Parts: sequence; structure tokens; C-alpha cells
Amino acid sequence: MSETIFFYIFAVISVGMVLLMIFQTNPIVSALYLVFGFFGVAGLYVLLSAPFVAVLQVLVYAGAIMVLFLFVLMLLNLRKEDLVYDRLNWRKIGVGGVAILFLGFLAHHFTRIQIQPFFDLPENFGTPEGVGRLLFTTYLIPFELVSILLLVAIIGAVVLGKRQ
Repeated sequence: MSETIFFYIFAVISVGMVLLMIFQTNPIVSALYLVFGFFGVAGLYVLLSAPFVAVLQVLVYAGAIMVLFLFVLMLLNLRKEDLVYDRLNWRKIGVGGVAILFLGFLAHHFTRIQIQPFFDLPENFGTPEGVGRLLFTTYLIPFELVSILLLVAIIGAVVLGKRQ
């Protein structure tokens, strides 16, 4: 029962922070909301008995990728007058209220469903060995394509930064 409560807590943190990130107009604050969303997803990985994947989530996404995002934001050279500070208005309150009602409906609906246990996990699920074996056998081509994409993004950021 406590796993269900923690699941709902981490799910609400993840979804809530990502929604706040989407509706935020200040890019720096938006990036910070995304970091908190990444921590919520890491908590979900811990509940799935994959602590190594949770640590990778925090180190890679909340660490390295967010540093890359903030680096790009700093390259944009935003002035204080360029940033729009967000104020609470009736539209945002309405969207939040509808979201809360929708989440309440989902919670009520899913508590009445008969929960079936997951299938048995492999012995090395979520361990460094299991993740490495999957990355370099089954998902080798997507892994390499993502690394090339990140390299192109870094080179593009450096070229754009050196134009001046």
C-alpha cells in the first residue's frame, strides 16, 4: 500500500513540475521546474526496483542535460527586460482546477480496478550490467545516433557562440 502512495506522490511531482515548466514564461525558472520533474521520474525508477537507472536519471538528465540547456540559455544573452515575469491569473487557476479534477477522476477510477502483479523481472534488471548489456546489444544504433545528435548540438552551440 505504501508503494502506491509513493507512486502517486512521485507521479504528481513529475506531472506537476512538467506542467509548471510548460506554462512558465521565464526560461531559467522553466529549466528549474524541469530539473524537479526529473527528480520525480527518478523516484519512480526507484519504485520500479531500478536504483541504477534512477541515479543515471539524476546524473545525466538533471545534471548534464540541464547544464547544456542552461548553457544555451546563457548564450542567448537575455536581458532583464527580455524576461517576462509570470503572474497568477484566472486562466491559470482554471487550468489548475481542471487538472486537479481530472487527476481526482483518474485516481478514483484506478482505485476500483483490480491490480494485477507485474511479471517477474530479470535477475539483473536495473543493474549496471543489465543496462550496459541492453545499451550495447539491443539498443546500440539508437544509442550511437543520440550521441551523434548531442555532438552536433554541442558543435552548433559553440559555432553560434563564437559568431560575435
